[in-house]
Formats: sequence, structure tokens, C-alpha cells
Amino acid sequence: MSASALGVFPSDEQRAAARVLVVGDVMLDRYWFGEVHRISPEAPVPVVHVSRSEDRLGGAANVARNAATLGAHVTLVGVVGDDDSGRAIARLCEDEGVRADLVADPSVPTTMKMRVLGRQQQLLRVDFEQPPSPGVLAELAARVALHIADHDVVVLSDYAKGVLDQVQDLIALARARGCVVLVDPKGDDYGRYRGASLVTPNQSEMREAVGRWRDEAQLAERAQHLRQALDLEALLVTRSELGMTLFTAEGRDHVEALAREVFDVSGAGDTVIATLAVMRAAGLDLHVAMRWANLAGGIVVGKLGTSIVTPDELRAGLAI
Repeated sequence: MSASALGVFPSDEQRAAARVLVVGDVMLDRYWFGEVHRISPEAPVPVVHVSRSEDRLGGAANVARNAATLGAHVTLVGVVGDDDSGRAIARLCEDEGVRADLVADPSVPTTMKMRVLGRQQQLLRVDFEQPPSPGVLAELAARVALHIADHDVVVLSDYAKGVLDQVQDLIALARARGCVVLVDPKGDDYGRYRGASLVTPNQSEMREAVGRWRDEAQLAERAQHLRQALDLEALLVTRSELGMTLFTAEGRDHVEALAREVFDVSGAGDTVIATLAVMRAAGLDLHVAMRWANLAGGIVVGKLGTSIVTPDELRAGLAI
């Protein structure tokens, strides 16, 4: 991609002035790393001798982490359990420069994905999750209302864990305050996201919403119909090795994928929407912001697990 297509990377001052509020399904990603030397005598499964473990922010918290790494002022609102995993998320947010306002729900565990890896290959993932109680969602909405006036862009990160069950109310609140609302969706009921500024389904999620398409023309027709039906300013379909396609009232804008090598796609959508949010909050138009997000996505899939992209990597990434 040419530097002219991306324009000038926002300055430190511009990015520091960007105010991003992230709301959604907060998770802890826990990694157990080890070596495999034998098969268990108890069952035909590998035995992993764990040598180290690492906790990372996941889900909406990974979005917030990525946005903060790019230099923005970031607030995270979500739900955790009253447990060690929830407290670990709070500590990690502090370490990453994210202002976390987390609602503790003592009736559920913190959502956690635990991955077991042998020689850098994922062997098993164990999930711990339960939907939050209705009273906690009311408290979440009150926290969002408290913070929203201090932010320019709101990111709603939906992983279908229940935190965004009342997402329509949050979109209405954000739009009433003049915020740009970016949604990373989940499921096939996109009516829930009516009135958002931008929705960013991946290719699989787009098929859930509109069905399979036979060619680019049919995709454009269905995407524009969905965009208009939901009163969206734009719809961005992230398409892995096919790049990204943006649909607006002006038409279709496509950018080719930039990944040199795909190692791990987990969390790539978080990096993409976080980069979009920071670039929009820093004053870039949507088409240029998409190109920076595409570059960030191409970099992060070359890393293991939920990861981040730094400003220096983006500046250097023009050589991809």
C-alpha cells in the first residue's frame, strides 16, 4: 500500500487527544505454555509439561488495550466476576494504561479462555463463562451514561456473552451525545445494532446476517440493503486474505490484505476496530482509517494469541 493512500500517521498529540470508550464482553485470556514429549497412558491425548503461564486482556478488554497502545485516552466498561480473574483484568488494565470501570457480578465467574499450547501450537481451549444478571446490566448502562460525555468514539465489542444484551439502549445513548459508534457484531440479529455509525462483521458473520453471495456485485447489493435497513453510516466487512470492503452511501471501497504471514488470527478483529476507533477519534476520515486498520490487522495476525500493534510498527508497516 502506498503512503499516499494512508496519509500522514496521526501525531502523538492527535492520538493522545483521541477519547475512546470501549463497552462489551470483557475476558481474561490465559495461556499455559509447555512441551509435549509423550502421549498419556490414560487416554490418546498429549501430555503437556507446563513451563510458564501468561495472562492477557481478551474480548472488549483487548480492544481497549490496543487503543491505549496506539496512544488514545481509553475507558473500558464491562462486567467481571468477584474473583481472581476479574482482579487480574483490573491489574492488567492498569498496567496497559486503560481506565477500567468494571462492574463486579458476584453471581458469575469472570469470562476466561484458557489455552494450552505445546511448542507454540494450541492443543486445547477451556472456556469459563456465564451471562450476567439483569441488575448488573442496569448498573453497566449507568456506568456508560456516566462516562459517555467525555469520549468521542464508542466501541461496542460483542462476543455474545450477554453484556451487550441491551445494546440498542447503549447505541441510542451514544448517538444522542453525538458520539461515533463502532460495533464489532455477533450473531445473525443485526437489528440490534440499528443506528450505529459503523458495524464491522467478518466474512463469516456477514454470511450469517445476509446469506451467501455468488459474486462481489451480490455482496454489494446485500451489504447496501443491510446498511440502509439498519440506518448505518457504513458497513465494513473484514475478509481475511481478501482484505476489507467498506460500504457507504457513496458506494464500495476495497483494500487488499497486507499480511505477510498468518500465524494466529485470534484477537485480530479487536485490533482492527481499536485502530479504526483511534484513527476516527484523531480526525481521520473513514476510508483512511480503514487502511490503517487493515495494516494493523496484517501485522497482528503474525503474532501469537491476542496481541497489540504499536505506533512504531504501523509506521514501519508501510514496507509490507
